[in-house]
Amino acid sequence: MPTTAPDTVPLPSGERIPLLGQGTWHLGDDPRRRADEIAALRRGLDLGMTLVDTAEMYGSGASEELVGEAIAGRRDEVFLVSKVLPGHADRAGTIAACEASLRRLGTDRLDLYLLHWRGRIPLEETLQGFAELADSGRIRHWGVSNFDVSDMTDLLSVPGGDRVAVNQVLYNPSRRGVEYDLLPWCYRRDIPLMAYSPVEQGRLLRSAALREVARAHGATPAQVALAWVLRKAVPTIPKAGRVEHVEENHAALDLELTTGDLDALDRAFPPPTGPGPLEIL
Repeated sequence: MPTTAPDTVPLPSGERIPLLGQGTWHLGDDPRRRADEIAALRRGLDLGMTLVDTAEMYGSGASEELVGEAIAGRRDEVFLVSKVLPGHADRAGTIAACEASLRRLGTDRLDLYLLHWRGRIPLEETLQGFAELADSGRIRHWGVSNFDVSDMTDLLSVPGGDRVAVNQVLYNPSRRGVEYDLLPWCYRRDIPLMAYSPVEQGRLLRSAALREVARAHGATPAQVALAWVLRKAVPTIPKAGRVEHVEENHAALDLELTTGDLDALDRAFPPPTGPGPLEIL
């Protein structure tokens, strides 16, 4: 039986976001590629890939500046995500970092603001900053990234922690550890996971198993890797710096993996049989 997924997924608030979005890690690093990268992001918006993810860390703000240029005049189409570095994530630092991101992005609000990973600053302080930003309308939702089950448990024990909208983590066929505990833990609480690096920064494209499944469908290995993640209704944010690459990614929404395909991928990339540390890139 083929496996399919919806094109949108709900946040805990009930608001729905695109299942397939656009990542921007390393976009903006090379000025020679700027025009192509902006065209790629805009093509993604045309195709409905309006979930756009960036971070203050990416290129020390260069990615946010590029995204701001790409979405100029189209801001209301976009579900815009950025992230605060853990070293900035006390109450005042979170607010200051968000304001700097907003300036680089050329907007007055973020749709989702994430703590990039857990650091030494108490979560209570970060949530105080998130709450103030939300109260003022500078962010609409907040979430976290690279949080394991123990981190999520700690988060939910903090006043206001149950308002978390998303946990963004590394997830792809070769990085399946979250399936053992984190993914079901979040599912039970209606907290979506969002997958970054769904093709392992291109390394999965060399996989013989992915290539074999791709040949059977007249698809590409990247499309198979994306379809594999999307079948779990996990929003994912592949990066693409060229229009053709964006169009290739978008076509993954129409790729239906069969039970046989999934069995073959399980043999190549066995699912976890026990807990392990959260993998991070």
